[in-house]
Formats: sequence, C-alpha cells, structure tokens
Amino acid sequence: MLLDRVKPLDAILATAKKKSLHRTLGALQLTLFGIGCIIGTGIFVLTSAGAQKAGPGLMLAFIIAGAVCVVAALCYAEIAAMIPVAGSAYTYSYATMGEFLAWTVGWALVLEYAIAASAVSVGWSGYFTGTILNEFFNFQLPAYLSAGPLALGGAEGGFINLPALVIALLITWLLMIGTTESARVNAVLVAIKVAALTAFIGLTLTSAYFDPDKFNPFLPAGLFGGFGSGVGAVGAAATIFFAYVGFDAVSTAAEETKNPQRNVPIGLIGSLLFCTVFYILVAAGAVGTIGGQPIMGPNGIPFPAGSEELARQCALPEFRDALVCSNEALAHVLRQIGWSGVGNMLGIAAFLALPSVILILLFGQTRIFFVMARDGLLPEKLSEVHPKWKTPYIVTAMTGVVVAIAAAFLPVGQLADIANAGTLYAFFMVAIAVMLLRKQSPGRERPFRVPALVVIGPLTVLGTLFLFFNLPFEAMMVLPIWSILGFLVYFGYSRSRSHLGKGIVEVPELDPNAPPIDALPLPGTPVPGSPETRG
Repeated sequence: MLLDRVKPLDAILATAKKKSLHRTLGALQLTLFGIGCIIGTGIFVLTSAGAQKAGPGLMLAFIIAGAVCVVAALCYAEIAAMIPVAGSAYTYSYATMGEFLAWTVGWALVLEYAIAASAVSVGWSGYFTGTILNEFFNFQLPAYLSAGPLALGGAEGGFINLPALVIALLITWLLMIGTTESARVNAVLVAIKVAALTAFIGLTLTSAYFDPDKFNPFLPAGLFGGFGSGVGAVGAAATIFFAYVGFDAVSTAAEETKNPQRNVPIGLIGSLLFCTVFYILVAAGAVGTIGGQPIMGPNGIPFPAGSEELARQCALPEFRDALVCSNEALAHVLRQIGWSGVGNMLGIAAFLALPSVILILLFGQTRIFFVMARDGLLPEKLSEVHPKWKTPYIVTAMTGVVVAIAAAFLPVGQLADIANAGTLYAFFMVAIAVMLLRKQSPGRERPFRVPALVVIGPLTVLGTLFLFFNLPFEAMMVLPIWSILGFLVYFGYSRSRSHLGKGIVEVPELDPNAPPIDALPLPGTPVPGSPETRG
C-alpha cells in the first residue's frame, strides 16, 4: 500500500530525543528569529513587483496574504508545540499521512528553501548595484553582469547576475566552514531592518509628497486577474506571500527551543502579527508618495513583472522613476521624495541584512535534508558532518551551487512565485495534519490548541489553494514537474531504503564517529560552527 507507512508519533519524539539538537532558544529569541526571517526580500524588493501586479491594491494584497498566514500560523503553532522536532511540515506529515505524502512535503520544502534563497540573492544584488556601487562609488555595473537574461532589464542586454551569484556562493562557503553566529548578531540584524522600515514609514507617511489621490484607481487590474494570470490584488497576494513565509522556519527550530510548548506559538504568531502591520504601512507610504500604478499593456492588463516588455517600458523616460521599475524599491522611494541620504542608508540596511536571510534559508535547507536522511529517505552521506568544520558540508555545497545558478539567471519575481508554490503546498499539508491529529490522537497533550479548528483548518486549506491558483501559470506548473521528479527519486531510491520500511522505528546514529549534530545549533548558542538560521 502506498500510504501504509505512518511513523508513530511516539517514535518520532523518541528518535528526536535520542539524536537530538541542542535546545538553546527562548521566546524572545524565537520572535526575533521570526521577524528576522520574515522581513527580507519580500518587503525590500517585491514591493515593486507587487505594485506592478496590483497597483495601490498592493495594500490589500498584503492583507490577503497576511490573513492566509495567520490561519496557517495557528495550525503551525499547535502542531509545532505538540511535535517539537526538526523537519517542520515534513515531520508532521510523516506522523499523520504516511511516508509517501511526507516525502512530497519534504521535496516541496527543498524547492521552497533553495529557490527562496535564490530570490533573496537577486534582491541583494539590486541593492548592491543600486546603492553601494551607483550611489557611493558612482559605478554602473554593465547590464550583462547585473541581470540575468530572463530578469528585469534583460531586454537591455542582461546575461548573468554576477553579484547574486557571488553572494550565494559566499554564503555557502561561510556555512560550510562553520562561521560562528549568535542571537546577538541576529538581534542586531533584526534591529537594522526594523529601524530602516520604521524610518521609511515615518518619512513617507508624513511627507509633503503624500497624496491620497495616488491611491486612485485602487484596483487598476481588478481584484482577480484570472486563473494563471498572476495579476490583480489576489495575484499580487500570491507573490507577496513570499514576504511572510519566514514564519514557518520558526517551527523548524522547535527541536532546538527551550520549552517549545510555550515558546514556539509565541514566536510564530508574535513575529507574524508584528510584520503584518509593518508591511501594510510600508505599502501605504510607498504608493502614497510616488504612486504605484502598474504599467499597462495594450490589452489593459499589466505587463508581467520581470518581463522583457516591462523592461522596455521602464527604459522610457516617463517610466524610468516609477516604483514598479525599481530593483531597490524602498530606497528608490526615499530618493524620489528628497531623502536620498536616508534612502541610501536603507539601501545599506538591506545590503547588510539580506545576506543573513540567504544564510538562514540555506541552513534551513540542511535541516530538512538532515531529517530526511535520518529517516533513510536520502543518502546518509548528505548528512555527513565535516571533521574539522563540523558542518554538513556536502549538502550545503550542493544546495549552494543550485541556488547560485538560479540567482544568476532568473528574476526575483519569478523565483518568489516558484518558492511560494512549494511553501503553499507545505502549509496546505500542515493544516490537514493538524485536523487529522485531532482525530487520531484526541487525548494527546496540546499546550496550544487552535481555536475553532473546524473553521481555521478548512480556511487554511482553502486559503493556500486560493493563492496557489492565483500564481502565474508557469509558477504553478513548476510544483507538479518538481513533484514528478521527486516521485522518481522516491520510488527509485528512497522507498526501498526507508528505515520505517525496514522496520527500524528508532533511527540509529548516522555515523558513530561523527561529531554530534548539535555542532550546528540555531542562533543563541556561541558554539563554533553555529550558523544563523533564517533571518
């Protein structure tokens, strides 16, 4: 039977206890960790892509995406506190729906983390070339070295996004050699990002340039752009969803959290609500000052974000300074309203902070690989810890190369949409897992219970499906194609080597001579080799 391999929940918890990760994180650290994960490329860069899809309706897009995340966060909070182990949605699915569906979730998470890291690398590149090189050194990087052939600007001769390629490989190298990070470093980076956005909100909302008339028409592309179009407020929400997805990484830290039953729900929901308010205010400030109307095609539909058609329009004098044409949206807005110095400082904040997001995404990737290898579904070699660096260097190097190649040739908007496809599937499965566990294990302790799960659970399922089917058609198709590749790996390799399939319920140490896996804790542990974890 395809769905017969369900790993007992008690076995999962016992396995995690036997081969556990070091518990160091408290509620405040998790909340800061969540804020650090969430505030990143999504708000610093995708503001322009969202405006091109929805115009001023970008504010509504943030609300729609945030609403889906709230109900998903409640589901995550219950199950992450109940099953405080690494693996996130993959582990939860394993305990409720069986190995095959858990594999599909883990495979989708691989797509999410890797492509998201590529998107952040492209976002960092925009601030590096726009703020650091252009503003401070008055140096214009040639188009063929600053954008991929499929990226915004590709029509102007883009060939490879060299800064994005370099930063992805650099972060990969740092993760491999085990650069020491701590909660203090994460807190500083969070403070930089929050301070930058606070300054942006204050300067734009109180600016003389702020004009409520710039919000009209509020929905120039309508509420729904149509199936697979990726435009309209809902289409923008499907893209902007990328600005929120960092909160799910908090659940991957459950196994390394002190008192997870209390701290995981606080970290999840607290960081999400904090960032939602920020995002709405940032969108209002950007649109209200320089406007956010999309550039329409001849059919009355916005040109696709990141397309060659849009690049040609953005090269015209009348659109050159438009919000939708900027690769560094927030810094660009401040420069347009006379705050060039502050805009440059915001660009520096993004330049400094975004690499930590790349680091955390790549680190989260290794955690998913680690747990899947621990279950025998991937080669144990992938979890091998380097004797000197004490890091899973093989899988880190493999992931980093893929991330760098994607960042070099694809635009940030397309990357975000592809990453969202994998994320939405994972969130969908978490909601199903929570509802199944309520029936399968009704008497099990639940330190946090989703209120009105009979409503919240189905809302999460419907919300994730709703956003998925409003992604651009090309992004939607990536997930089934990726899943088919995953099926080939599962049936060709993983199913026959599964520990559960072999009757091994508690997984032994992968290598008794290897250093302990807690050589790679999450932020908050000043142990050599402890990278930051996604913020």
